[in-house]
Amino acid sequence: MALGRSEFAVLLEAFRDAAVLVPLYHGGWLTADFGGIRWILAFSDESALARYALARDEADREWTYQTVLGARLLDLAVPKAGVPCGVALDAADGAEHALLLPPVTGIVPDAFAVDHVQQGGTPR
Repeated sequence: MALGRSEFAVLLEAFRDAAVLVPLYHGGWLTADFGGIRWILAFSDESALARYALARDEADREWTYQTVLGARLLDLAVPKAGVPCGVALDAADGAEHALLLPPVTGIVPDAFAVDHVQQGGTPR
C-alpha cells in the first residue's frame, strides 16, 4: 500500500509541474460531471486530445485549447468551480493510462476537498 501511495505522490508532483492542454468549450474549459464531481478534462499532449476527440466521434471539428500548469488547475481552478471538482488527465486513454485527481485532501486545497468537509471542515 505504501508503494502505491509513493508512486501516486510522484505522479501528482509530475502533474503539478507539467503544462497540460485544457480544451475550450462554450467560453470555458471542457468539463464533465460524474458521480457528483465536476471534472476538468486535461490532456498531456495533442495526441491524447486527438484520441479523446476520436472517442467522442468529434475528430473532424477544431479543438482549441489553453496550455495550463497542472498546479494552477488544482490550486486555482478547482476552488473557483463552486462545486466539488477534480481533474481528469487523458480521459480517453483507459484506466491504465488516465489519471484522475479527485477533490480530496492532499490533491486540492483542503478547504475544497470533499473529505475535509465530511470530517467537519467548513467549505469555502
